[in-house]
Amino acid sequence: MAIVDRQSRREERRQQRAERKRLKQRQEQKERAERPDRSAERDREVIAPLLGWRHRGGGASPNIPNAVEYQATTAQACGLFPFVTSSKPPSIGTPIGRDLLSGEVVCLDPMAWLRAGLITNPGCFVLGQPGTGKSTFVKRLVTGAVAFGSQAIILGDTKPDYTDLIGHLGGQVVRIGRGLDRINPLDAGPLGGVMGRLTEVEREKLRWEVRSRRISLLMALCTLVREDRIANAEEVVLGAAVDLLDERLAGTRQPNVIDVLQVVEEGPESLRSFARADTRDQYDKRVDDLVFTLRLLCTGSLAGVFDGETTSPLDMEAPGISVDISRVGAAGDKLLTAAMLCTWSYGFGMVDAAAVLAEHGLIRRRSYIGVMDELWRALRGAPGLVEFADSLTRLNRSKGMASVMVTHSLGDLEALATEEDRAKARGFVDRSAITVLAGLPPRELASVNRITPMTGPEQGLVASWSSPDSWQPGARHPGRGKYLIKTGAERLGIPVQMTLTRDELTLYDTDQAIRRE
Repeated sequence: MAIVDRQSRREERRQQRAERKRLKQRQEQKERAERPDRSAERDREVIAPLLGWRHRGGGASPNIPNAVEYQATTAQACGLFPFVTSSKPPSIGTPIGRDLLSGEVVCLDPMAWLRAGLITNPGCFVLGQPGTGKSTFVKRLVTGAVAFGSQAIILGDTKPDYTDLIGHLGGQVVRIGRGLDRINPLDAGPLGGVMGRLTEVEREKLRWEVRSRRISLLMALCTLVREDRIANAEEVVLGAAVDLLDERLAGTRQPNVIDVLQVVEEGPESLRSFARADTRDQYDKRVDDLVFTLRLLCTGSLAGVFDGETTSPLDMEAPGISVDISRVGAAGDKLLTAAMLCTWSYGFGMVDAAAVLAEHGLIRRRSYIGVMDELWRALRGAPGLVEFADSLTRLNRSKGMASVMVTHSLGDLEALATEEDRAKARGFVDRSAITVLAGLPPRELASVNRITPMTGPEQGLVASWSSPDSWQPGARHPGRGKYLIKTGAERLGIPVQMTLTRDELTLYDTDQAIRRE
């Protein structure tokens, strides 16, 4: 009897569990029936309305573009992630333009890049065919540098390209030429003006620096006129003549080339001893060629420009300085080269003087950007002039001065007279941490590649900017305003497209002479 009761109770519990399960299933079915159909709603969301979605930027689209689909293995695709360019372009310095690959803004300032550790020296070498926008690129650098507080020094404007810009920026414009301003090659310039503020030891050190500059520039001018190097004996006589003039004048005025000629012709005892001449006849034979060379500086093709006192000293506090030597160019290449050499020496001397004063807290410390345009004109004047330019620019990093050298082709440097000069000229490119390439033909790019390594696509890109692909009149040159910025062998170059503002279109215009009225 007890066994039957237990079985009946188990059966009753089983029936109760089954009943509860059926009630739960009926309840779930009822809830599902009352719940809206979400899948149908999702289907309605996927299909857009006839006139497009009603939100900002929405609306009807008559054409749906087909996206390009690429497939690659994981070994290949990993090199493309996350971007196809090496890295974000630098955003330090003056805005130059937009990266042609990414559209990012590219900035460049040699001194700012040096301070940020992006480069090791503030040298910039700009290379490109005529008409591709080299001067426009440099003018943008100059404008930005002045805006950031640097002083721009245009060391010999031969066309002139920078005169209007420097005047617009509130700077000083010096016009060199016969009947205009003059530069005394032996003028100590700002270096001589700071000696009174220094101690005796510092004055003596600076006096030797001024002497070295005077003799170097005088030798460069004599080399240019003679079209050959100055002999060692003649260099010794020139140095002795400069020292003797320094003693005679005693700071009352600056010596000039005419003074040097008179002292050499006079032949005092001190000069004869330096020339190792016991008699007057021996001395005259030693300095005969040198006298004629100095006379050519005073009475030949260079007369009227470098044989007097400096008329317009450079203003150390001006936002920018442009030495316009375009009038000199009409008198011949020799006079133009002489003007460039004097301008370079005078400008770098000003920077040295400012560095000395700033070191003693007498003036505020500032950075400089020096532009050496038409570089080939100065280097090809005579053998040995490259050495003079090399000595001026080698220590720019310690002076806080960025140098921008501009030329059309490396062939301009390879055309120098001697292999020694060509090797030193190639050093200008080697020492420039930044190389800017405008449109260049393939053969020129092969020469550039030996100094600044370039990838195949980079060479192809720059070559595509060198000439138009059609004969259609009025078509824009493909390389106008496009530049490839290279910094080092390991970094990929940055292709940049520059766009000018309204004011820049006027200030940077170098085509006014060829444009019809």
